[in-house]
Amino acid sequence: MLGAVLLHLSLAAQVDFRSAVAPILEQQCLQCHAAGAHVDLSSHQRLLDQKYVTPGNPSKSPLYTSLEKGSMPPGGKLPAAQIAAIRDWIAQGAAWPSGAVLTAPKSQAPPAQDAEMQNVREIRERILAHQQQKPQPSKITIPNTTVSYDMVPIAAGDFQMGSSAKPGSNPSAQPQHEVRLDAFSMQAHEVTWDEYRFFMFANQAGETGHKDAAVDAVSRPTRPYVEMSFGMGINGYPAISMTQHAANKYAEWLSAKTGEFYRLPTEAEWEYACRAGMSEDRPSDIGDYAWYAANSNGKYALVGKKKPNAWGLYDMLGNVMEWTLDAYAPYKAGPQTNPWVPATEPYPQVARGGSWNDPADAVSCAVRVGSDPSWKQQDPQLPKSIWYLTDAQWLGFRLVRPAKVPTAEEMYKYWNNGVEHDEH
Repeated sequence: MLGAVLLHLSLAAQVDFRSAVAPILEQQCLQCHAAGAHVDLSSHQRLLDQKYVTPGNPSKSPLYTSLEKGSMPPGGKLPAAQIAAIRDWIAQGAAWPSGAVLTAPKSQAPPAQDAEMQNVREIRERILAHQQQKPQPSKITIPNTTVSYDMVPIAAGDFQMGSSAKPGSNPSAQPQHEVRLDAFSMQAHEVTWDEYRFFMFANQAGETGHKDAAVDAVSRPTRPYVEMSFGMGINGYPAISMTQHAANKYAEWLSAKTGEFYRLPTEAEWEYACRAGMSEDRPSDIGDYAWYAANSNGKYALVGKKKPNAWGLYDMLGNVMEWTLDAYAPYKAGPQTNPWVPATEPYPQVARGGSWNDPADAVSCAVRVGSDPSWKQQDPQLPKSIWYLTDAQWLGFRLVRPAKVPTAEEMYKYWNNGVEHDEH
């Protein structure tokens, strides 16, 4: 078999990049994989840097293997002749003429963003209709399941965000500044595997044989290559190791399922809810409220087993660190109203609260942690997954439900925050 392959390659005519390869990439790939995309196929250097092409070895080149398997492009498998051209070009060294630049043709169909924006509008209409039918509940059962979660109302108000400049305080949480926030509700505990697995595996949420266009159109995670609880427990335990992108898409999916608008909390909303009127960064009896390195036995715990804070929220400190909606950036001085720093780069984005793996001084309402590429270092996939953070087994999230339903454009920005987007 190997001899036949080698014979084929030795007999194959030299593939001309400009006439045989560039048109395929431009017409079939660049709508989703242009410059700046998560997988960028627009330049030779990007193909090599991302290890999407291994010159001389098509079987080690995801560009070719995804075409051969038919997993790309989304519209259906390419003709055999085009796949063969890509294969032979890679086998012959993947030569890319100097100065060759790929551009997507202007005559392409409307970008995927347009279709996604239309789906967001449909979800918003569903949310508005749902609110007209009944008041927002405090306990919600995910449709077609028996799994429910509680929402805790948080009144609008002002607070001092960050730490004072006293000795030993965290400089990343300074300057302390006044923040005014509108009312919202927050999940009483972190999103559990019981809830999150319905998003990961559609057939578990009663969606088999059931068509709901708005729900079906939301991007879902690819199947993980390992068991994502890492043996720490499923039922009643917090879901972990998802990217901020995955948490955002869960919020969109849950909004479509329930007819209630959800998103990640901003940093300010998270800290306001964590403090619950407390001026100190953590309670003195931290072990009564949080699972952290000294009492966790090296793993996360069932949600809701420690004391809630003054507003009825469990595990805001410890157990698992929690995603916020913000990019990591220095605080600005002066009063602010409903602040949010949208993400424009893949890293860093902000997680808060500390975890089962952290010492007591990191389990705080003020400590800020910026995400890092090392959080998915052990991921063997090429390119690395946009859904999973294999090395962040201490990271989860909870959602908020603002009192005011935002516009469709605002919803889209919340649910597509950052630059790690689904490539399908």
